[in-house]
Amino acid sequence: MDRLAAIRIFVAIADAGTLSAAGERLGMPLTTVSRHLKVLEESLNTRLLTRTTRRLALTEPGRTYLETCRRVLGDLDMAERHLAGEKAEPHGQLALTAPILFGRLHVRPVVSAYLDAYPHVTARMLLVNRVVNLVEEGMDLGIRIGHLPDSAMRATTLGTVRLICCASPAYLETAGVPPEPRALLGHSCITFTSFSEPDRWGFPGRATPEKSREGQEKRRAQSIPVQPRLIVNTAETAIDAAKAGLGIVRVLSYQAQGALKDGSLRRVLEEYEPEPIPVSLVHREDRLPQAKVQSFSELAVPLLRKALKTL
Repeated sequence: MDRLAAIRIFVAIADAGTLSAAGERLGMPLTTVSRHLKVLEESLNTRLLTRTTRRLALTEPGRTYLETCRRVLGDLDMAERHLAGEKAEPHGQLALTAPILFGRLHVRPVVSAYLDAYPHVTARMLLVNRVVNLVEEGMDLGIRIGHLPDSAMRATTLGTVRLICCASPAYLETAGVPPEPRALLGHSCITFTSFSEPDRWGFPGRATPEKSREGQEKRRAQSIPVQPRLIVNTAETAIDAAKAGLGIVRVLSYQAQGALKDGSLRRVLEEYEPEPIPVSLVHREDRLPQAKVQSFSELAVPLLRKALKTL
């Protein structure tokens, strides 16, 4: 068996999701693809894929082996180019993930600019409001909003966003502007369930004269029970409801940027906002980073940093 050919076929199957789709991508008959997979699994004495109702799914050993195969193929490709004395020209498919609204507003324009600059690269964007495992879902890069746990990922800080409260001018004229978080008990609220509890909002509290050992003013945390008039699972719907005067909404600053700019929403409780939340570009730690990942990072980082400065 040609082990390298079998590895390439296995990676293609994992990316395509089915044997037939992998065969179409590779220009191979289904029987050839199936035979190579079978021989590879027999040589490893391990099942790499299992069948579900619609597609193939990686087993736990299969996910681990796939990550190794991707790294090996990437290293081999880079080594061959270096030996040939060629500059590594970005090529292939770049897969990246981001939160839905941030991806639509800020990442998609960057991807378009990148594809214009590198005609031999295609891109696949996975926009979801959850933390994506880059290895398991075959992603090269990801945008993460929040503090990063220790991991094998390499991260580049892009900037910060804030968790803010806002409401329409009409609502505030009728209900009044809340002077402090506890005043929310008397207000209608719209809750967005992707990142907070629907019936309780946390605030750091007003700075007090008491100081910490490091000389910083202490802020006593507050957890305010709210009575939501509306609970939604998308920022766009929450913001639309707030613009319509339904109540006070709490979202990330980039999500409300357009409404704040055009005046359809006003920011409230600014002095009680939590600390800024970091935004990072993360990618898998490879021994020889692929040209497409390096070139995208070089183009995207300054553009996204500039965009985040305005949020």
